[in-house]
Amino acid sequence: MSVDAEKMEAKGSTRDTVRVIVHALILALIVRVFLFQPFNIPSGSMIPTLLVGDYLFVSKYSYGYSRYSFPFGFNLFPGRIWASEPNRGDVVVFKLPRDNETDYIKRVIGLPGDEIQMIHGVLHINGQAVEKVKIDDYVVTGSSGRERQMARTKRRCPTGAIRCSTSMTGFGDNTEVYKVPENHFFMMGDNRDNSTDSRFLSEVGFVPFVNLVGKAQVIFFSIDEDSSFWKVWDWPTEVRWDRIFSVVH
Repeated sequence: MSVDAEKMEAKGSTRDTVRVIVHALILALIVRVFLFQPFNIPSGSMIPTLLVGDYLFVSKYSYGYSRYSFPFGFNLFPGRIWASEPNRGDVVVFKLPRDNETDYIKRVIGLPGDEIQMIHGVLHINGQAVEKVKIDDYVVTGSSGRERQMARTKRRCPTGAIRCSTSMTGFGDNTEVYKVPENHFFMMGDNRDNSTDSRFLSEVGFVPFVNLVGKAQVIFFSIDEDSSFWKVWDWPTEVRWDRIFSVVH
């Protein structure tokens, strides 16, 4: 084979490689923008459903698309297209209404028109108390290594969620009646005593439908909160292998 032929073959191979890389990047961009977006959990507001260090996929198509479905929040069209409202109990990523930029993840508790109230730590939906059933305690280990037990209860309602609480009481355990406006949703964390959510109107409040980013679907990776994703050498001991590929309920 001549030198010129070898050069042409090398150029053709380089072009093929570049073409494959470009196609892969375009495909990844399409998947991320329109289908699934990865998120990681930075706080314990959704314990025990989601832990600090969980990485999960959120389906962008579940509720249709709004400006917040896309990078940088470009306002390409008003409202939502191909809209489908979430169900009570869905775990949802949304843009914080206060700034329309910060990503929050909570559980849908109240639908448009619902009346929500907490009375002595008991959730009431449309005047009906949501029955709680005590199950085993959940042990939380702090950064100092100190363990703390949190009572876990399961609610007999469509949310089907397991929630955590401590023996302490606060504002979030006794609230006014919240009337959920049209095209808005009431969100709460499963770790209710340590969750800034729709109960706090100045912090989160009612979440507009347009602010919903997507539905949490599956945990694809999970690592201890004191470690980091990029510390591959820690994976054998720090990765929570039993949580990988867990479906989010």
